[in-house]
Amino acid sequence: MLARQAVLSTIRMVREENLDVRTVTLGINLNVCANPDPDRLVEAVYVRIVDKAGSLVRFCDEVSDKYGLPIVNKRIAVSPASQLLEGHSVETAVRLCQALDAAAEKVEIDLLGGFTALVQRGITPGERTLIESLPQALAATHRVCSSFNVGTTKAGIHVDAVNLIARKLIETAEMTRTTRGFGCAKVVVFANMPEDNPFMAGAMLGAGQPECVINVGVSGPGVVKRAIDRLVQHDPAATLDEIAEEIKHTAFRVTRTGELIGHEVADRLGVPFGVVDLSLAPTPRVGDSVGEIYQSMGVSRIGAPGTTAAVMLLNDAVKKGGSFASSAVGGLSGAFIPVMEDHALSKAVADGTLTLEKLEAMTAVCSVGLDMILLPGSTTAETLAGIILDEAAIGITNRKTTGVRVIPVPGAQPGEFVDFGGLFGSGVVTQPASPEGAETFVNRGGQIPAPIHSLMN
Repeated sequence: MLARQAVLSTIRMVREENLDVRTVTLGINLNVCANPDPDRLVEAVYVRIVDKAGSLVRFCDEVSDKYGLPIVNKRIAVSPASQLLEGHSVETAVRLCQALDAAAEKVEIDLLGGFTALVQRGITPGERTLIESLPQALAATHRVCSSFNVGTTKAGIHVDAVNLIARKLIETAEMTRTTRGFGCAKVVVFANMPEDNPFMAGAMLGAGQPECVINVGVSGPGVVKRAIDRLVQHDPAATLDEIAEEIKHTAFRVTRTGELIGHEVADRLGVPFGVVDLSLAPTPRVGDSVGEIYQSMGVSRIGAPGTTAAVMLLNDAVKKGGSFASSAVGGLSGAFIPVMEDHALSKAVADGTLTLEKLEAMTAVCSVGLDMILLPGSTTAETLAGIILDEAAIGITNRKTTGVRVIPVPGAQPGEFVDFGGLFGSGVVTQPASPEGAETFVNRGGQIPAPIHSLMN
């Protein structure tokens, strides 16, 4: 039985501090839909998703009403769509993406992830077909998100895949020019991609997962910020280890809440519960920002020396608190730094205190990587490939997940303001300090070998 104070603190977290279940994501394996006939393939995919996810939104709403806790997004993650495309054409890949989009609309979920290819070691014909279809597919759909794994600590980095994907991202930006390149906001390129991540755009159902599974993402940047604020107000001389302890205790409570919601939705759907991902994923709302947490710690200007250490402290404390609360912690579980989706980070970029290079340093210790960053329309495929390679190198060397979700905005120049609205937010176009100069290196292609510490057997 929860103590009265614990109940009151949870109510406060919901009402005053923006605690919510950011996403309940239903994973669905689509491999049973494989068919050499394109018509039968796309029909089978549509029918399976509608059948498995038809009650998802209703059950989520019922559980949300029962506990008085908002479930902000209801989403689906499918097994990598590239596995269905062996022997098929680019036209079929676009039709498949449209079928995924139509099914997502039918069951009324927000986003669907899994238009995915795992190409860390090589590219099969089906995977190449999916990559080639990317510009057309994302321009023709609204809810589908795409992701690629281009490297692992075991395999190294597949540079040829990086170059191909970079070219297709530039084409995707151009094909969605009327929406300022928004198609690229639905694509993330990973190293060490997780199989159970419920957050978009990188959600997919990995090969080691159940046929269907519920994964939950709980996010409470406002909860963590308020906890630190109360600690500092009570004790202005609070040390960093005391701040870390407060974050751990807060993460513990948030994780327990998320696991409760996840189990209940899974039970109603009759599918297994997978993981709770305690990732501090911000929104553009004031009071729901990861950047504000760093400011509460004492980093008044985000990007100043000490910022990377603050990111490490937060990320580590969140993971420790969540892991103690549940044996089902998974996904990414840490602190995201999506620039456009976090008003404090976006302002720091606009003010010039937070540069792309500083963001890259922060990704070595955050939960994922370079996320929701606007680039000039003149950005070349080689520059984009170099950014992806740098992030992949950080992830592979550190045995962690890193990702790149950047948006080349057609026609935009550095300093220009772009607003996508909603959860995708707004921001200022930025670029690397030296956007050119590595073209020869990038275009050599091949495979960057796995680091020596990959030999762990």
